[in-house]
Formats: sequence, structure tokens, C-alpha cells
Amino acid sequence: MIQIQVQKQLGIGRHSFDLDIALEVKPGELLGISGPSGSGKTTLLRIIAGLEKKVRGSIASNGQWWLHSEQRIFLTPQQRRVGLVFQDYVVFPNMTVKQNLRFALEKKGETSYLDQVIAVMELENILDQFPETLSGGQKQRVALARALVRKPEILLLDEPLSAIDSELRSQLQDFILEVHRKFGLSTLLVSHNRDEIARMSDRIIHIRNGQVDQEFGSQSVKQLSGIVADLEITAEGYYDTTITSPGERPVRLQLPANKYAGLKKGSVISIQIQQ
Repeated sequence: MIQIQVQKQLGIGRHSFDLDIALEVKPGELLGISGPSGSGKTTLLRIIAGLEKKVRGSIASNGQWWLHSEQRIFLTPQQRRVGLVFQDYVVFPNMTVKQNLRFALEKKGETSYLDQVIAVMELENILDQFPETLSGGQKQRVALARALVRKPEILLLDEPLSAIDSELRSQLQDFILEVHRKFGLSTLLVSHNRDEIARMSDRIIHIRNGQVDQEFGSQSVKQLSGIVADLEITAEGYYDTTITSPGERPVRLQLPANKYAGLKKGSVISIQIQQ
């Protein structure tokens, strides 16, 4: 479990505000973080990773202090078991894919673990290529693999798929979910994409002006499976539908028609909803 209670002043002059966040992330949990631009989401990830200084408060991971300002404890990024992936592809352009991954290994002889990461991320066919020859999706898979080879306790994802087209984005979401579960990670995902964050997260928090928005609340995500019992399309391009499931009360939802093309009365559907 990671326990976070941090404060840091952000902004300048009249536009300054205090980032003041307290939360816990359970082992194996994927926590989604939403909120407007400039609210402090990326800064929170940077604080956890050890990339921000002048931070008050504390961070503990599995009983170890990473940060404790009163006790003057501050572990460097290299001392924290964190994997960090940004929206831009942070890979070394002068190294092949395999060299990029080997460089990130703490113990250079751990080739069996490296081979496991390569297999999970399906990188076998591009190991000898340089980043300039890769597609955006391939580069992001390499960046994710680099984060994983450090054997992180926590994986921090800051808009990792925002530059990826929608079709490939869904595939990479599946990749991230697979590695999150396979390696038993606690993962924090920052995203502005509502469908993405609802699909992937076990729980969602919303940050506004540096604080967790209590009115938004801490939302969990539930899998809903059933049969479409009623269906109408609205002028705004949504399906106004009722879904029935055995032993459950009917649920009425609006679903984007472009995402659920071909949906009709009697269709079997499985979706994730916030609750």
C-alpha cells in the first residue's frame, strides 16, 4: 500500500494555489485521476516519483518512507521503486529497443525478467530497431516496457495514450491492463479521456485546484452485463437504452452511438460504468 499526504505551492502570484492531497492506493489497485488541466495531476505523479522538491508531508510505500519532510527523508527517484510513463515517448534515440530496455535494468544480468517483459509487451520483432523507425504505438510500448524492467511497486501513467489514434489506443489500454495485473502493480493513471479512465480504473478521483474534489467523490467502476431491452437514438447521437440482467434491477443508460455501432434491441452487451 502507498500512503500519500503531500502539500506544495503551485503557480505564481494571483494564480498560485496549494496542492494538498491525501490518499491511499491499495496493492493491485488501478486508480484513475481526472481533472482539468493545471489542477495538479501531473505534479502529484512527479512528487510520488521524487522529481519534485520543496514538498511538505509524507509518502510511504509498503512501510518504507520515500518522503517525510519533518524527518528530512527524501529518497531520490532512483531509490524509489517507481515506473513513470509520460505522453511523449521517453526513449533514447541513439539506442535500439533492446539497448533501451537493457539500460533501464538495475541488475544487468536479469535477462530472464527482461525476456518476460519483452514477451508481455510483444516487442520481439522490433528489438534491433531504433526509435525513429517505430510507430507511435510501438514507441509507447517500449516506454512502458522500460518502466516495467525497473520492477516498480507503483506504475505512474501521465496521459500515456493521448497521442495515439483511437483504434490503437484501445489495444494499448488492454496492454496496460494486462501488465498491471500480470506484474501485480499499483497503478495511477492520469487521463482526460472519460471512456478510457472508466474502462481501466478500479476507482476514480477528481482533482480540482490542487485538491481531491469531495463532491465528485471517489468512484468505483462496475462491470455491467445484460441484454438491451429497450433502445432509442437521441438527436445528440446517443443510444437511450435499458439493460436488463438476471437478478438485477434494469439500468437505463445513454451510450454513444458511434462507439456501439450495430447495437439493437436484444443485443448482449458488457460495459463498465462508474458508480
